[in-house]
Amino acid sequence: MDTAAERLTFETTAWNSHNIGNILAGYAENIEMRDGLSFINGKQELAAFIDDKLRNQQNYHLKLDLWGALKGRMAIRFEAEWQDAVGGWYKSFGVQVFQFNDEGLIEKRFASEVVTEITGVERKLI
Repeated sequence: MDTAAERLTFETTAWNSHNIGNILAGYAENIEMRDGLSFINGKQELAAFIDDKLRNQQNYHLKLDLWGALKGRMAIRFEAEWQDAVGGWYKSFGVQVFQFNDEGLIEKRFASEVVTEITGVERKLI
């Protein structure tokens, strides 16, 4: 659980940096991922996915909460707030499951999320 908590901090910091290189550092070359309706295979596809996500979800801020970890797997609850291109605010929330390889890199990640529009006043993740 200590390692899982450290990894959660790494993921949160990497995504909130908005730096693709920082985010990719935690993923294996052969990453297999489902994020909502998007299916990603390999680090090159993941880089394109992250670039698109950060371009379309501006001022992205993520919060992760650990649900549990066991034998190279981790389940988390997440919340994110972001703006679209015209300034509207949104909240994404859901669950993610990670599977790690022997080097501690994410080799599988599956996420389900709900997105809802919010007002600037309703923001919590500043």
